[in-house]
Amino acid sequence: MKVLALGGSGGMGRFSSFAISNYPNITKVTIADLNENNAKEFSNLFDDRFTGIGLDVTDKEHLEKIMSDHDIVLNTTGPFFKFGLSILKSAIKCKCHYFDICDDWEPTEEMLKLNDEALKNEITAIVGLGASPGISNLLGLKAMNELDKTESIITGWDVSSAKPEDESSQKGTNAAMEHGLQQISGEIKVYKDKKYKLTKPLEKIKIHYPGRGNHNVFIFGHPEALTFPYNYPHLHESINLAHGGDIDSWLLKGILGLVNRGLVSRARAAALLTWFEGQRVLDVEEANADSLPAMYGVAIGAKDAEPASVGAAWIGEAADRGTETGLSMGAATGIPLACGAQFLLDGRIEQKGVFTPEAGHIDPLEFLTEVFSQYEASGKLASGALEDNVRISRSW
Repeated sequence: MKVLALGGSGGMGRFSSFAISNYPNITKVTIADLNENNAKEFSNLFDDRFTGIGLDVTDKEHLEKIMSDHDIVLNTTGPFFKFGLSILKSAIKCKCHYFDICDDWEPTEEMLKLNDEALKNEITAIVGLGASPGISNLLGLKAMNELDKTESIITGWDVSSAKPEDESSQKGTNAAMEHGLQQISGEIKVYKDKKYKLTKPLEKIKIHYPGRGNHNVFIFGHPEALTFPYNYPHLHESINLAHGGDIDSWLLKGILGLVNRGLVSRARAAALLTWFEGQRVLDVEEANADSLPAMYGVAIGAKDAEPASVGAAWIGEAADRGTETGLSMGAATGIPLACGAQFLLDGRIEQKGVFTPEAGHIDPLEFLTEVFSQYEASGKLASGALEDNVRISRSW
């Protein structure tokens, strides 16, 4: 199988490339980057299956010419509100299986509408198979599977725990920062009272996490809030939340205020976020047992006809607090993408069409086991054992 890694030498994609190199049934990997020299230099770190090319993903003709010689596309080219939909359309047209780390809700909605086209071309396309979305979706699904009936699903993550990248081919404004700014600006979509609704981002609310008590969090624009009810229409509520230190929420709200008042442009604000990310010193203290996990899914509903809730959390040293030796944002996000390609190749993902991780076509614990083993193989996690990384908290 031949893999085209779009953005494969970038901050997220480079970790996907390292992980895919561990799978011998991948016969060819093309690292594509806007900067050809960066792509070639990075590809030289691997064996002779890897080559590097220059590619502008907005050049549709060139993109589709390259795609036509590959079987699978791994797309880490962000921000996805700019590039995601058009790249998926090209992949379906060229009959390439497709995996991405799309973390913007707007293109996710449009990408799911391409399901019939993907089915017609017998293509598997999984949207949002990174950390959040990705691991968060599978944690939420695991929590849901513990209950007899689920009415509400909450996914969340700690904005203060991500370690910035030490290396990347990307220069200037970070695409993740452009994404973040997009999702705290204007209005975002959530699911409440069995309806999709627009609301203001960063609204502060309180949630109860099973076994960890009540916590203040804020609403963040992410695909999980929309894709859970898309896959499970019986749900009454679905929201995505973020939490972190006071400085993180203060910084986000402060920059948002500058944008809303027209004092700085979105491009300038994204550049400021990128700079702050590089300057931030991570809290390396061990998380309190009562604090919210770095990433989680909470399902609220019923078990044996009684009210119940379940939390499925990513725990462990690297997850609960970013550390100098722990997982970076790029590793946490890029590696699951490679695992998705491997699951397709070995038959553990068979479904065709466009779907998201929690749709029911991926066994959550089986997939997480593979992801954590790859984290360990990368040297970013001391233990890849599932029991050392996932904790289920039940309240019924």
